[in-house]
Amino acid sequence: MTEALLIRITCPSKDVAQKIADASVEQRLAACANIEGPVTSTYLWKGVVEQAFEHVLWLKSVAPCWNALETLVNKIHPYDVPAMVAMPVSHMPAPFATWLDENTKAPAQ
Repeated sequence: MTEALLIRITCPSKDVAQKIADASVEQRLAACANIEGPVTSTYLWKGVVEQAFEHVLWLKSVAPCWNALETLVNKIHPYDVPAMVAMPVSHMPAPFATWLDENTKAPAQ
């Protein structure tokens, strides 16, 4: 089994999150996407504390897809520095792991 990742990306709108979700799943870079929100985010940007309403996009993917996903997010996402982090998945049921592997495909190098 390939290393599973749970990827979290904050987006400025549901529309942006949906565009990234659709492209990720269509290109098989992620097997599934979930959108939550809006949430309130507080962050430091260029020395100023900012607040914004954002949507959280969760992608279920595998490590070999990370680079292509990062490129895709940077292409679609309007932020200069999208907040995109990946967490390794340490446990999951075997049928889910199989489904994840069957529904993701890293692009050829």
